[in-house]
Amino acid sequence: MIFHINCKVASICFFTKFEIEIKYYTPNKFYRMRWTIKPQPESEKVKHLMDVLNTDSIAATLLLHRGISNFEEAKAFFRPKLADLHDPYLMKDMDLAVNRIEKAISNQENILVFGDYDVDGTTAVSLVASYLKTIYPNIATYIPDRYDEGYGISYKGIDFAEDNEFSLIIALDCGIKSIDHIDYAQTKNIDFIICDHHRPGEILPKAIATLDPKREDCLYPYDELCGCGVGFKLIQALGQNRNQKIEDFVPYLDLVATAIAADIVPMTGENRVLAYFGLQVINSFPRPGIQALMQQIKKKELTITDVVFVIAPRINAAGRIKHGNHAVELLTEFNTEQANQFASEIEQYNSDRKDLDQQITKLALRQIDDNNEKERFTTVVFQEDWHKGVIGIVASRLIEVYYRPTIVFTKSGDKYAASARSVVGFDIYNALEACAEHLEQFGGHMYAAGMTLKPENYQKFKDAFEKVVAESILPEMLTPEIEVDAEIDFTEITPKLTRILKQFEPYGPQNRTPVFWSKNVVDTGYGKTIGSDNTHLKLTIKQKNSPNYSAVGFNLRDKLPLIQNKKPFEAVYCIEENEWNGTVSVQLRLKDLK
Repeated sequence: MIFHINCKVASICFFTKFEIEIKYYTPNKFYRMRWTIKPQPESEKVKHLMDVLNTDSIAATLLLHRGISNFEEAKAFFRPKLADLHDPYLMKDMDLAVNRIEKAISNQENILVFGDYDVDGTTAVSLVASYLKTIYPNIATYIPDRYDEGYGISYKGIDFAEDNEFSLIIALDCGIKSIDHIDYAQTKNIDFIICDHHRPGEILPKAIATLDPKREDCLYPYDELCGCGVGFKLIQALGQNRNQKIEDFVPYLDLVATAIAADIVPMTGENRVLAYFGLQVINSFPRPGIQALMQQIKKKELTITDVVFVIAPRINAAGRIKHGNHAVELLTEFNTEQANQFASEIEQYNSDRKDLDQQITKLALRQIDDNNEKERFTTVVFQEDWHKGVIGIVASRLIEVYYRPTIVFTKSGDKYAASARSVVGFDIYNALEACAEHLEQFGGHMYAAGMTLKPENYQKFKDAFEKVVAESILPEMLTPEIEVDAEIDFTEITPKLTRILKQFEPYGPQNRTPVFWSKNVVDTGYGKTIGSDNTHLKLTIKQKNSPNYSAVGFNLRDKLPLIQNKKPFEAVYCIEENEWNGTVSVQLRLKDLK
């Protein structure tokens, strides 16, 4: 069975945030990686898929790793359809949300679309506001200031709504724990509709409607939507109420795909459908703001990897360095000349962000060294003048050096604010919950979170966090793991396999780029280090009786002695297409050598 796709994808290899950002700051000596082969499926199941799909054992194995075991599941995976999207009214409170918005429109009320300052929040605000403006004029947007107001719904934002006679606020990518803020809004006769995807607390806020697929009483079939995804379900429901078809909402999917990619949510189910069609929009008729960002990076066609690591950081840079409003202006601007101007300004913010996170990372590493904290189970650092907008990125950098749960604090007003990042398999949100007595507030996900505390509680929290992690983290979690899908020979890398791998796109969590393991590999004698600081490897490699393959390994210069003098070695890698001067060839992206 042959599946065809409309969306052209240049690169097959999806890189995690960890893998890409490590190119930006890398120590001279990197930690050892664990190679683990995924449990291999039963041979009968592999044979069945090979027969019904007319494919080879490698593709069948990859599908079974993704829970796909029959023709219909494979068809749904390889051929996403807009019809696969769920009825938005299956989400708890959706009818209440739509009725309140329709009432506001009928009564000529002013509606404020409120969202967080990161990519998920700003794309969600841009999406909902853009749609609402097509059916009703009294719409405005509000992004809280990262430094003055902090994350989520703010009292200042509610006061702004009161001063400007907004009687309805639609909160996107935030609000699920804003109990006091919603109570405060009620005293001012301001209603809230919450569209969130974070884990709720024991008590829900008293909003008119609370849309969150992670609510325990919500039976929506898919609970891994990002904030922008929940916003999309809201406008889809509004559209259904107005006899619009799902095809009418395709132009908004460039925003949804950007949010899905940036928020690192599972690339499964509804997310995969939304990202698949969103990439088609990005590469065929993107909104002027995204088109302007594409021009900044001089690339005509983007992959999901480009969205994660090129487009998303630029959108994020607005909120990190200046204000999230700049991102919304860019994403809702339909004048090409003005969009280009906004994109140019954001490009400068992104450049400033890079400089800042490099500087702070160096200071944080020095602090760890000076305090003799290299052997701890956690990394917790603080300096009062560190830029709040980049401490999350710095936390990711520190994990690249010391692979352990990491929190970076700075001063924010009269409190300390922090961003936390975790290692694979360890739930940092649960760890923070165990230390909640020392925190003012916190929120987030398994792998990323934010928090504030009083200065006098910093050391108490640091000690408690170390104790919780030391007692709960598994030893193997402190060594990064490369999960391998299958061991193969180079002779099995056929044009057919390459075509099939393309159809596994878009890659992301729970649909990672397939990783392969090959043994008895040799370099043909041309292996060398490349890059401005010679941190990367460039090889031409082969096995006995196999073709030669070009291979590149980022940050693998320490492995050069392993491949010299044509000594045999083992490699783990993913397969990608490389285009150079109009010629497309297969290239192996090396992840590790031994």
